[in-house]
Amino acid sequence: MNVKDSNGTPLNEGDAVTVIKDLKVRGSSSVIKRGTMVKNIRLTDDEGEIEGRVDKSTIVLKTMFLKKA
Repeated sequence: MNVKDSNGTPLNEGDAVTVIKDLKVRGSSSVIKRGTMVKNIRLTDDEGEIEGRVDKSTIVLKTMFLKKA
């Protein structure tokens, strides 16, 4: 599987990424702010999504809103 960030840079397990846009979290009133660092990501079965921990919660994030740190 070939997972890429918003700039086309390949992503691997354990990479760190930065959020490039404020994102609302579904099912919650919280927001992930632009510039938030997500470390030690995990790849999913979908090329357009990764899993990462933000504020002690595991969240699935779309790769179109991330850039490799």
